[in-house]
Amino acid sequence: MNPSLFLGVKRNRILLYIILVVTFLVTVVATGLYLDEDSIATNLQHRNLAPSLEHYFGTDWLGRDMFSRTLMGLSLSMGVGLTGALASTFIAVVLGMIAATLGKVADGIVSWLIDLFLSVPHLVTLILIAFSFGGGMKGVVIGIALTHWPSLARIIRAEVLQIRTADYVQVSKKLGKSRWWIATRHVFPHIIPQMLVGFLLMFPHAILHEAAVTFLGLGLSSHEPAIGIILSESMKYLSSGYWWLAFFPGLCLLFVVRAFDFVGENLQTLFYSNRS
Repeated sequence: MNPSLFLGVKRNRILLYIILVVTFLVTVVATGLYLDEDSIATNLQHRNLAPSLEHYFGTDWLGRDMFSRTLMGLSLSMGVGLTGALASTFIAVVLGMIAATLGKVADGIVSWLIDLFLSVPHLVTLILIAFSFGGGMKGVVIGIALTHWPSLARIIRAEVLQIRTADYVQVSKKLGKSRWWIATRHVFPHIIPQMLVGFLLMFPHAILHEAAVTFLGLGLSSHEPAIGIILSESMKYLSSGYWWLAFFPGLCLLFVVRAFDFVGENLQTLFYSNRS
């Protein structure tokens, strides 16, 4: 097969997979947002029911439908992860460009910050930051934003350093263009693919860490149907044989996280194949 034809078929296949996965994720979020409190209303007559055609994921100890709770929890967790990942991506882009464009002193400070944050596990730092800001959604979002940027900042820094040596950038400098003009016209457009892929790969980690912090009781409020809350509450009932309370929410969380990983990895492959 012609190499260019084979590459075109591979790109089309990757695009098709990405579209299918994104459609699934959007459907999950839209369904979760569409459901209201009546969907997870307490019904003691239907409590602790095993999975069935009427209740796909069974019901909990208060008779609440676990399928509806899981969808609402996924939607909520994805919203928190989206906010935190966007803020963290913004921090990574700003610091990465500062390190690569404002001289050795700025580069040294940013590199030291990157090494400092990478030397401590994300979850530990996230818990400390979330606790410092009083927990809840605000604490988790701030914690995610302040802990997930270092790896992406390092990638962007390396990319900007490479772009600065390009001929067209050197020509712009000799023509007297300002650093801001070069950064906005030459540098930033070239780091958009890295920024997008970095955000998509950061997103699933943000969702998992939000669920973990909430599971430990330092995240979202117990009154909200977050996945971490659902898993934390279900631990009390596993010994009684109500396995579905943790199995289906945990499996759905894993599936959503893997779906975002899949989109990010394939988008990265698509960008690099276009470069070559």
